[in-house]
Amino acid sequence: MPEIYHIRIKGHLDPDYATEFFDGLSLRHLEDGITLLHGPLADQAALHGILACIRDLGLPLLSIQQDDTKEGNDE
Repeated sequence: MPEIYHIRIKGHLDPDYATEFFDGLSLRHLEDGITLLHGPLADQAALHGILACIRDLGLPLLSIQQDDTKEGNDE
């Protein structure tokens, strides 16, 4: 069963990044200059793929949080 993740990246990313690089995760700009990527990932391999993409793009990773509610509610 997919797990829901919330991944925070410093800066506001172009929304096209979500579809091109991040397996269709939702992208939301927060007021404090942070981009929130959120949505389901199939497994740990998928999460590591996203993290590798963030690294390869040189994006500053701020945090990763797994959603414990299993409902995928946004914060």
